[in-house]
Amino acid sequence: MADQATTAPLKLHRCGLNWLKIDGHPCWKVQKALDEKGVDYEVVSQPTFPRGKREEVKQQTGQSLLPAIELGDGTWIHEDSSELARRICAGELG
Repeated sequence: MADQATTAPLKLHRCGLNWLKIDGHPCWKVQKALDEKGVDYEVVSQPTFPRGKREEVKQQTGQSLLPAIELGDGTWIHEDSSELARRICAGELG
């Protein structure tokens, strides 16, 4: 039986501006890296404003900034979007 980490897709917690697809936008930068790498993921839209409404993100990462990734095993990853995109492209998510 496969463990949950290999069967559950990861979740990309991003702002609600899903239509904004410019390279300078942190959420899009990470989503684009996931797409290019062919990673199976689910988008979880968080409130764009006010950031204080991102309660789950703040509870799990200690801050309200996006994007954040929630792995299939429940582990959360939040770091600079450029570094996160680099790790995705390198296959280093965990």
